[in-house]
Amino acid sequence: MELNKKANFGTAPVFFTAISTILGAIMFLRFGYAVGNLGFLGTVGIIILGHMVTITTAMAIAEIATNQKVEGGGEYYIISRSFGINIGAAIGIALYLSQAVSVAFYIIAFAEAFSPVFDFIATEFGFENLDKRIISLPAVILLSTIMMKKGADIGMKALYFVVFILFISLILFFLGITEYQSSVVEFDMFKKIENGDNFFYVFAIVFPAFTGMTAGVGLSGDLKDPKRSIPFGTLAATVSGMIIYVFIAYKLSISASPEDLSSNPLIMSNIALLGWLIIPFGLAAATVSSALGSIMVAPRTLQALASDKIFPIPKVNRILAKGKPQTNEPFNATIVTSVIAIVFVLMGDVNAVAEVISMFFMITYGSLCLISFLQHFAADPSYRPSFKSKWYFSLVGAVLCIFLMFRINSKYAIISSILMVVIYLIISNSRKNSVGLAKIFQGVVFQLSRKIQVFIQNAERREENWRPSVICISSDFFQRPVAFQFMRWVSHRYGFGTYIHYINGYFSKESHKKSEEELGRLIKISGENKSNVYLDTMISPSFTSAIAQAIQLPSVSGKDINMILFEYSKNDPDNIHQIVQNFTLARSANLDVCILGTSDKEFGFMRNIHIWITPGDIENGNLMIMMAYVIMGHSDWKNGQIKIFSVFPVDELKEQKETLLELIKTGRLPISPNNVVLLTHKPDVNIKEMINDRSKDADLTIVGFRSEALKQLEENLFVGYEGVGNVLFVNASKKKDIS
Repeated sequence: MELNKKANFGTAPVFFTAISTILGAIMFLRFGYAVGNLGFLGTVGIIILGHMVTITTAMAIAEIATNQKVEGGGEYYIISRSFGINIGAAIGIALYLSQAVSVAFYIIAFAEAFSPVFDFIATEFGFENLDKRIISLPAVILLSTIMMKKGADIGMKALYFVVFILFISLILFFLGITEYQSSVVEFDMFKKIENGDNFFYVFAIVFPAFTGMTAGVGLSGDLKDPKRSIPFGTLAATVSGMIIYVFIAYKLSISASPEDLSSNPLIMSNIALLGWLIIPFGLAAATVSSALGSIMVAPRTLQALASDKIFPIPKVNRILAKGKPQTNEPFNATIVTSVIAIVFVLMGDVNAVAEVISMFFMITYGSLCLISFLQHFAADPSYRPSFKSKWYFSLVGAVLCIFLMFRINSKYAIISSILMVVIYLIISNSRKNSVGLAKIFQGVVFQLSRKIQVFIQNAERREENWRPSVICISSDFFQRPVAFQFMRWVSHRYGFGTYIHYINGYFSKESHKKSEEELGRLIKISGENKSNVYLDTMISPSFTSAIAQAIQLPSVSGKDINMILFEYSKNDPDNIHQIVQNFTLARSANLDVCILGTSDKEFGFMRNIHIWITPGDIENGNLMIMMAYVIMGHSDWKNGQIKIFSVFPVDELKEQKETLLELIKTGRLPISPNNVVLLTHKPDVNIKEMINDRSKDADLTIVGFRSEALKQLEENLFVGYEGVGNVLFVNASKKKDIS
C-alpha cells in the first residue's frame, strides 16, 4: 500500500473553499449595516478598496505558485520558500493562529443563525437570554470530531453541500420583493442614515468578509496540480465574490430603509423569498462552510510549520508534523487547532480578536504582495512564473495592507507587528543556520547595487571630492592579517576596499578549488569582524602579473581604483623587494601607493596617529592627512587623535605652520592646533632618528616618500624605523584637494 498518498484534489475545492469563506458570516450579519451607514456608493467603495488588497494578493499568489512547486502549508509554504524559513515561520505562526481562531469566530456566528429559535423559545416558554454557547460549543466539537475522523475528504463533501445551500439562499434573497422596494421611485445611491459610522470603522467590520480568498491555498499539499489549481481557483473565487457583493449591496439598498439595514443584523431574512426559513439556513451554511474551510486549512499550516522544525522542541515538531499513514492528514495538528477553537468559543465573544485576525491576514497578504514585487525588482532568471502579475499591482497591495492595518486599528497593528518581531527573534535564535531576509533581498540588492555602480561610474568623471578606493594584494592574510585590519578602517565609512588574497601558481582545477576554500575562510573571518571589505582570491604565476591583473579589475563600488596597498613585515621583510620592483607598475596606472610596514606591536591601543611632513612631501602631505582622517572614522579609533609633525628649515617654519593651520581650518579636520608640532630640520640630524624618538609610542606612523628616493635607495628607503610600530608609507600620484 502506498504511503503518504495525497488526496489529489482538483481546482474545484480551491474555488469552493475560497468562495464559501468569502461569502460568509459578515455577508449575512453585517453587510446590511454597511449599506445603512455608508449608502450604496460608500459600500461599493469598501468593496473596491477591500478587493484592491485581495485581488492584488490573489494575483501575487497565482504568480508565485506558478513559479515554484507549492507543497503543504499553502501561504506559509510560499512565504517561507521566498523569505526564508525564519521570517516565513514568524508569519506562518501568525497566519496559523488567525486561521485557528477563525474557526471559533465562524462557529460563534453560526450560533447567530439560531436567533429565531431563541426568540421563539423566549416567547413561548419564557426562557430569555439563553447562552448561545449551548449551540456553538457542541458545534465546534462535532466539527472537530468529523475532521479528525474523516479528514479533508469528508470536509470537501460537506463543503459542496453547504455551498449549495449558500447559493440557494442568495438566489432566494435576490428573488425577494419588499414593500419598501415597491415604493422606491428613484434609486438613491447616496442614501444612508444620519450621523452614521465613518468609512474606515465600517471597513474594519466588513473587511473580514473578503479575507477568505486565500483559504483554498492551504489545500496545496492535497492538490493534484497546485500550479494550475491555486491561481485559477483563487482568482475565480475573488472576482466572483466581488461581483456578488456589489449585487448584494444594490439589492439591500433598494429593499430596505437605511435605518432598518443598520439596526437589524438579519435584515436579509426580511428581504429574501422564504427568508424566515432560508436566510438562517444560509447563515448556518455560510458559517459552517467558512469554519470547514478554516479547520481544513489551519492544521495543514501547523503541520507544514512542524515539518520545517521551527519549534524549539524536536518532539513537538515530530508530533505535529505526523499525519495519517495513507493520506498524511494532519491528525495531531487538527487536535491542537480544535483545542484552540474550543477555548475561544468558550470565551463567547471574539469581536476584539477578530480585529487582530484581520491584522494577521493583512500581514500575510502584504508579505505575499511584497514577495511578488521584490521578485519583479530582483529580475532573477530563475523566477519564471507561467502566470505574470505586474510589479505595480503587487506594490499597491503591499502598501495598502500596511496603510489599512493602521487605519483599521493602530493599536492592534502595533501589537501584531511587535508579536511578529518577537516570534521572529525567538525562531532566529533557535535556528541560527537558517536563511532569513537575505534570501529574497539578495536579488534586490544585486539589482540595486548594479544600478548604483553604473551611476557612480557615470558620475566619476564629474567628481571633485576625493575618497579612497583601495585594492590590497597580499598572500599573508592567514599569517599576518594586519593589512586586512587596515582595509577594514578604510572601508568602514569613507572609502571602498578590495582585499585580494594572492595565491602563487598556475590556474588549474586544483588551484581553483584551493582558492574557493581560502575565499570561504576569508569571508567567514570577515563576517565575524563585521567587515565592509570586498574579498577575493587571485591565482597568478607571479606577484607582478597579479598586480597587473588586479589594477585592471573594476572596483566593487563602481568607482575606479585610485590606490593600491602593499604590506610587509619589518621583522622579516622578505617581500619588500617585490614591492619595490612593482612600484613603477602601480604608478603607471596613476594610483596612489601605500606601503604598510608592520611590527609585533601592530596597531597598539589605536589612540595616536602621527603624521610626519617633510620638505619632500609637498605632493604627499594632503593625502597623508586624509588617510589619517579616514582611519579615524572607524569606531576602533573613537578615542584616537591625530598629531602632525612638520620638519622644515628654520626660515620656512612660520610659513608652514600657517599653511597647516589654514588647511586644518578650511578642511574642517578634527586636529587640534596644539597637535601641530613644528620641528627644525638640521642637516646633521637624520629625520628617521627624529621619527623613532618622537613616535615610539604612536599606534600608527604615517610617512611620505618620493618616487625619486625609491629609485635611488630601493629597499633601504624603508629601513631604519625599528623604534616605532606600524608605519604607513604614502606616495600620492598628485596633490589632493581637501579644502
